[in-house]
Amino acid sequence: MKYQPFQPSNFYHLYNRGNNKECIFKNDENYIYFLALVKKYLLPICDIYSYCLLPNHFHFIIRIKDLETLPEKIRNEKSKLHQPFSNLFNAYTKAINKQYKRTGSLFQEHLKRIKISDETYLYNLIVYVNTNSKHHSFSEFENYKYSSYKSLISTKPTLLKRLIVIQLFNDIDNFKFVHNMKKLNIEAIRNYLLE
Repeated sequence: MKYQPFQPSNFYHLYNRGNNKECIFKNDENYIYFLALVKKYLLPICDIYSYCLLPNHFHFIIRIKDLETLPEKIRNEKSKLHQPFSNLFNAYTKAINKQYKRTGSLFQEHLKRIKISDETYLYNLIVYVNTNSKHHSFSEFENYKYSSYKSLISTKPTLLKRLIVIQLFNDIDNFKFVHNMKKLNIEAIRNYLLE
């Protein structure tokens, strides 16, 4: 699959898994460290709408910021939009390799990304990502710690684009209802899944 370059003002579905399907998150500290790196490297260039981190893979729904709000270094050279992603995954791989005395690639090939071009796909993908722990029979999504679902239904401060996500579902009650009924069109996103 040929990947389109990241472009300002566009939504993307990002995903990848461990090399040879191995675990990329082995304990709570790994998840927390990865999210800290996401905050450091990605939030300056994109907004996060939903995510899910599972032991051997992850999903993010992001929107690259508008050109005028990107850091000047990237604004002047848009081809550098991939660099923060590379920095994130390199930093995480180095830390995991050091912690677990391993060598080589942690992630399978390059970061996979699909440009999200319509609202139906975005809507279904948000449900899929937020319920991914249940989809993989890992945990009930309502209680899973490393997904955006709990933050999206909370009133606590968040770095996620909560208001926009909830508005896509009309209101918080419908957001919860759709997730609980898992009313998504799986066929609309099947070509983009890791399975």
